[in-house]
Amino acid sequence: MQFRKYYFFIISILLFSLFIFLSYIVHKGIFNQFDFDTTVKFQNHLSRRFDIPFSIFSLAGSVEITGTLWILFFIYSFIKKYFWLSFSLLLFWVGLTIELFGKNYLYHPSPPFIFFRGIGFNFPITYVSSYGSYPSGHVYRSAFLLILIVIFLYIRKIRNGLFFGTLCLLCLFLMMASRVYLGEHWTTDVFGGMLLGSSIALICGLFIPSKV
Repeated sequence: MQFRKYYFFIISILLFSLFIFLSYIVHKGIFNQFDFDTTVKFQNHLSRRFDIPFSIFSLAGSVEITGTLWILFFIYSFIKKYFWLSFSLLLFWVGLTIELFGKNYLYHPSPPFIFFRGIGFNFPITYVSSYGSYPSGHVYRSAFLLILIVIFLYIRKIRNGLFFGTLCLLCLFLMMASRVYLGEHWTTDVFGGMLLGSSIALICGLFIPSKV
C-alpha cells in the first residue's frame, strides 16, 4: 500500500502543477475565447429543462453543505484516532484560501448575466461576492470531498467500493457541468477547481490507514 500511496503523492504534485500552469494561462487571458465559445455551445445544446435540476444539484457544492461534510469527516477521523489524517484535512482550508486569492487577485471576471440560468436557491454565503470567478469554489470543495471518498473506498477496500467510487466521480462531473451550464463559471474555472481539490485530496489520502 505504501507503493500505491507514493503514486498518490506524485499525482498530487502533477495536478497542483497543472493548476498553477492553468492559473497562469487564465491570468494571461489565453483561454478567454475558448471559455466564451464553450459556454455558448454548452447552453445551446442543453434544454432549459435542466435549469431547476442543476440549480438544486449545485447546492451540494455550497460552503454550508461541503463545510458540514468536512466537519463530519474530521470528527470521524478524530474519533477513529487517525490523527495524521485529521491534521491533513486542515489542508481543505488552505485550498479555500488559494481559491479566494485567485478570485480576488487573478483577473478573470465571471460570465456576464446573459448566461445566468440559475434558480434562486441561495444560502447566506451566496451574498458574499468576489471580483473574479477562478477557480470555482463549488468544484474545488466537491472535488476535495468526492476524490477523498474515492481514495478512502479504495484504501479501505470497502464493499461495493467500485460502484460508490464511480458514483462519486459522476457527481463530480455533474457538478462541473452544472457550473458552466448555469452560467456561474467558465470552463477554465471548473477545471481549476477540480485540479486544486483533487491535488489536496490526494495528499490527505496519504494518511488514510489501510484496512487491517
